[in-house]
Amino acid sequence: MGKIVFASDFHLGQKGTTSSEEREKALVCWIDEVAMQAEEVFFLGDTFDFWYEYKSVIPKGFTRFLGAMARLADAGIPIHLFTGNHDMWIFDYFTKELGIPLYRQPTEFVRQGRRMLIGHGDGLGPGDRRYKFLKKIFNNRACIWLFHWLHPSIGMWIANKWSSSSRESNNDYVFTGPEKEYLLRYCEGELKSGANFDYMIFGHRHLPIDYLLSNEKTRYINTGDWLRFKSYGVMEDGKIELKFYNEPGQSVISNDPESWKSFS
Repeated sequence: MGKIVFASDFHLGQKGTTSSEEREKALVCWIDEVAMQAEEVFFLGDTFDFWYEYKSVIPKGFTRFLGAMARLADAGIPIHLFTGNHDMWIFDYFTKELGIPLYRQPTEFVRQGRRMLIGHGDGLGPGDRRYKFLKKIFNNRACIWLFHWLHPSIGMWIANKWSSSSRESNNDYVFTGPEKEYLLRYCEGELKSGANFDYMIFGHRHLPIDYLLSNEKTRYINTGDWLRFKSYGVMEDGKIELKFYNEPGQSVISNDPESWKSFS
């Protein structure tokens, strides 16, 4: 069995600890060094900080990354692309151009003898009602149709302003404990409802997490982000390990409360 790679939350177009261009260059190097050696690649959402496909227009930029995606596809490496809360308006561009399947909901996969539930993670679990309400609006066909009639320059300006303001209102890098972490509670809820998975793998939370759930079998994996961590997951021989690309000394949140201290 070869390696399967998972990564999310690149937020291309958004400034983080580095500029978007610097992050994109690092991401392309990672694809060439790591993802090109994999047998399968999963991108778990928020690949872009904003994306909207007009009928004949896509957002300007990301040339290096799009080229790297094309190299993966042309090499015959299966790619799975999930939408996130920042790029939910990806439609059929990547499917038509590169044959990449698109997923909007958590989806079950079986690989290397392991059952996995994989998704971006936005809007799952209890609470966060404001975002869940907004998500329904943004996914409404009328809303998408109305945005379509905005000139791309106006539409992109509005979207980028919204994206920046929403990030400023959140503290992505605080781990609030298993009782308050929505995604962790969602995973536990699914297990109580009878779900049977070896791994439940998500992005969205921006924290590298490898947490053994209460059934002492299922692991909740969060791939972290590329705004701060350059983190990703690698599955080999049925086991997933979180790694960091050229970012030594980074830590992973686990069941040990000591691992939470730098994220609280």
